[in-house]
Amino acid sequence: MDIEALIQRLNDLETKAAYQEHTLEELNQTLISHELEMAKMREHLRLLISKLQTVSPSMVASQSEETPPPHY
Repeated sequence: MDIEALIQRLNDLETKAAYQEHTLEELNQTLISHELEMAKMREHLRLLISKLQTVSPSMVASQSEETPPPHY
């Protein structure tokens, strides 16, 4: 292999490494963004669940609130 071919191969490898570094940085930023969005969504869900529990603790009446069936 001559020097020109080795230089070209080295340049190709450096170019690929630069693209990979750029892609990894973009993926990292996307991952950070998604993690922040998920944290917001978890907090909103927690607040929504809390609100729903205070508005309507249960759709089923407790045993003491139930009226007996007609045959009693």
